[in-house]
Amino acid sequence: MTDLDVAGLQRRLAEFAAARKWQPYHTPKNLAAALSVEASELVEIFQWLTPEESARVMADPDSAHRVTDEVADVLAYLLQFCEVLGIDPLKALAEKIDRNEERFPKA
Repeated sequence: MTDLDVAGLQRRLAEFAAARKWQPYHTPKNLAAALSVEASELVEIFQWLTPEESARVMADPDSAHRVTDEVADVLAYLLQFCEVLGIDPLKALAEKIDRNEERFPKA
């Protein structure tokens, strides 16, 4: 396994899409829609579980595999979306945490 950093993963995703000539379909609108679909597929796994069952979802190898795959799909589309729009996802997150710390002071 290589490229375990954001830039490396974005590069691999871009190369994967380019090799299949998918770039014309990777518009912000299409990537946002795909991200929503994949997030919904993650929600679907948990839809009818009790809170206790949801906390144990990773204990079952089959459900753990499904959850892991959907997390990967969500992250892949989010990274592609950020790449297309020139967003640094780590910087965006750090700045959002900073704003939230100001909005929601410690109790």
